[in-house]
Amino acid sequence: LRGLTGNVFFLVSGSRSSKTFKPKKNIPEGSHQYELLKHAEATLGSGNLRQAVMLPEGEDLNEWIAVNTVDFFNQINMLYGTITEFCTEASCPVMSAGPRYEYHWADGTNIKKPIKCSAPKYIDYLMTWVQDQLDDETLFPSKIGVPFPKNFMSVAKTILKRLFRVYAHIYHQHFDSVMRLQEEAHLNTSFKHFIFFVQEFNLIDRRELAPLQELIEKLGSKDR
Repeated sequence: LRGLTGNVFFLVSGSRSSKTFKPKKNIPEGSHQYELLKHAEATLGSGNLRQAVMLPEGEDLNEWIAVNTVDFFNQINMLYGTITEFCTEASCPVMSAGPRYEYHWADGTNIKKPIKCSAPKYIDYLMTWVQDQLDDETLFPSKIGVPFPKNFMSVAKTILKRLFRVYAHIYHQHFDSVMRLQEEAHLNTSFKHFIFFVQEFNLIDRRELAPLQELIEKLGSKDR
């Protein structure tokens, strides 16, 4: 993907989609969360994704989920950034994951009643909302010793549920573009990592995963 980033920024700069391509969320170097991220990257390198998602011995579950949630946000942000020119108001007038699943946006604060909108608009709302949660130090504390709030797990579950919808939209509506860009291996590895993670800690309801259930079973069967 590194080789594509020049194109990505060229494609999205100065257009509607530049809003959707969010800046990378960095975990501060030298922090414990940074060390956890490096641990995650090292175990991912072993190729065993089931093992890579497990909570490292002696670590805090909330912190592990926080670090990985930030990482998935960055991955999905990058993946969607490569196909923004194909995901337009005209090509995707509704946010869908195939003909049977359509998503309407509501965040409970600014937009309380779900609204029907195009996929690029929905994903812009979604990624902006996720970024706001990740930047909130009361929800995602980055300093050692600052406790996670009581509602952290429910917020993390909502974030991951919504990030899944971006994967689902890319797979159902833009997989041909992903293949043309030769990004399918990157997308599949990222999604497999995401699914193994949410399965390990039971973070997304099975019904929410229905749009990609066949793919999830296929990915899982290869690791049995």
